[in-house]
Amino acid sequence: MLKTKLNVLTLRKEPLPTVIFHEPEAIELCTTTPLMKTRSHTGCKVTYLGKVSTTGMQFLSGCTEKPVIELWKKHTLAREDIYPSNALLEIRPFQVWLHHLDLKGEATVHMDTFQVARIAYCTADHNISPNIFAWVYREINDDLSYQMDCHAVECESKLEAKKLAHAMMEAFKKTFHSMKSDGRIHRNSSSEEVSHEFESDDG
Repeated sequence: MLKTKLNVLTLRKEPLPTVIFHEPEAIELCTTTPLMKTRSHTGCKVTYLGKVSTTGMQFLSGCTEKPVIELWKKHTLAREDIYPSNALLEIRPFQVWLHHLDLKGEATVHMDTFQVARIAYCTADHNISPNIFAWVYREINDDLSYQMDCHAVECESKLEAKKLAHAMMEAFKKTFHSMKSDGRIHRNSSSEEVSHEFESDDG
């Protein structure tokens, strides 16, 4: 088990991803293992709260607060006293996989895929609940227009939410360096200042 100090982070994009670090907080990390023996994939068990469209291109600290409150209210009105986790969130180097689970929380019913390069902002810092992790995603429509959607999940603890933020930071770094080496972004760009040529793998 590795003990280290991690930065609680948010990812923002003006209009494309930038990494912003907050004061570090000591947390404990351990290797992620499958939650159930029947699963071949790994990840964090969460309750998916849904998504809501958001506006603007400059995503600053606190920009997900309003969308998260809206999603949280809808969720709490609809759920019973005991609401089980209904999804598994898996953050990979270039993609984020959201496995929607069956009523037993075991088998994957379907999966949503998010390109890391299209994630404009993410944070595990919300006033309404410290267990919520949210991200703003640039969704490409059939007519090639796009919209910005805020997605949110409720984790089992504040620590799990922060682990997801750390995992997203690592995924962003790997995606950035890969795209830079491939020439899809300016050679002189840094992980703090990404050029307007920052594009997802599928364009």
